[in-house]
Amino acid sequence: MNNIYTSKSPHLDLHGETLATLDYLVLSFIKDNVKMGNKYIAIIHGWNSTILKKRVYELLKTNKNVLSYYIDIHNIGQTIVELDV
Repeated sequence: MNNIYTSKSPHLDLHGETLATLDYLVLSFIKDNVKMGNKYIAIIHGWNSTILKKRVYELLKTNKNVLSYYIDIHNIGQTIVELDV
């Protein structure tokens, strides 16, 4: 089943990434999507990667462009982010 957020909205897949590159990728992705006026984005961190997910959530929590974020109920390996555009 295709999820609306990954099939129709911008998404960032972090599979295979390290913590060293994570901050840059996530923050750049958010910044770019705010500039483009995208209200919702998806960040794919994987369901078994608690280290990546934890760092993504730390970045989302402190980013002024993020209104809310939550685990996708159809895919626990991704987080849906609502941006302040």
